[in-house]
Amino acid sequence: MNFVRNLTLRQLQIFVVAARHLSYARAAEELHLTPPAVSMQLKQLEDNVGLPLFDRLGRGVALTGAGELLVHHALRILGEIKDAEASLQALNGAESGQITVGLVSTAKYFMPRLLAKFAQAHPGVDVQFTVGNRASLLQKLQDKTIDLAIMGRLPQEIDTHAEPLASHPYVLIAPPSHPLVGAKSFEMHELRADTFLLREEGSGSRRVAEDMFKNHLFIPARTLSLGSNETIKQAVMAGMGVGLISLHTLSLELRTGVLKCLDMQGTPIERTWYITHMATKRLMPATAKFRNFLLNETVYALSEEFDVYLPPQRRRGNQHIACIPLND
Repeated sequence: MNFVRNLTLRQLQIFVVAARHLSYARAAEELHLTPPAVSMQLKQLEDNVGLPLFDRLGRGVALTGAGELLVHHALRILGEIKDAEASLQALNGAESGQITVGLVSTAKYFMPRLLAKFAQAHPGVDVQFTVGNRASLLQKLQDKTIDLAIMGRLPQEIDTHAEPLASHPYVLIAPPSHPLVGAKSFEMHELRADTFLLREEGSGSRRVAEDMFKNHLFIPARTLSLGSNETIKQAVMAGMGVGLISLHTLSLELRTGVLKCLDMQGTPIERTWYITHMATKRLMPATAKFRNFLLNETVYALSEEFDVYLPPQRRRGNQHIACIPLND
């Protein structure tokens, strides 16, 4: 198979975007091309490979087995080229270049402010971020499509270098009308009649909640799985139940009083934010500077945002967080 001689980087770029969207039309929109142009490039790629890469399904497409195999290789090829470009840009020093950061969904609530602060201080550095679940970020690290990842659990599955950024507390939230709002250090059995609103199976937040139930020898009367932090917050506001959620997603809701923290024994549940990159990856000067910026600034940024909900002895440093119920 001699298709390597004939394929182009442009074909690989178009293929990767089409594989991500599973739609020629959406790929064309992202790439600022016409759908016929995308279709022509992908047809040429399939001709070079000698195998179909997509199955046509009505208005959309699905990857074939050959397409699934090629997409991982294509991502790594493009990642290597991105690394080569970054290495050449590094000759200009740490004040230029492009950085791509992957965020788990919970981190998107606070990390953009830090990205903006860095970008303002270093206008020659192009900082981009992408949001995904933990598994997708680990794959992107391996494929070299992101330089750094911000996540809430140490990646054991792949060989990475990870360092803690800040404490990451989970708190129990309820609507202001809940009878236990304002109660001090109550036991979990007091919530035996409540519905617990949880993230989907496999998510980091779901694991924290399940560990909490196990530690308290508690079986909820009812649980309801919801697909995002925003959906859980809206459902709690509507009085559908209580939820265990990252404190760092709650700035607006706690400030306005539409949600309250419950002071249940054993909460907040402490976790940690980590910044990670592949152990074999050589960080370019701009990326290393950005990483050091986050290691130095994240604790203080979160403290500034959330210290108002902490007792005085635990402020500034964000290392031991206790949630104070907000009473009107």
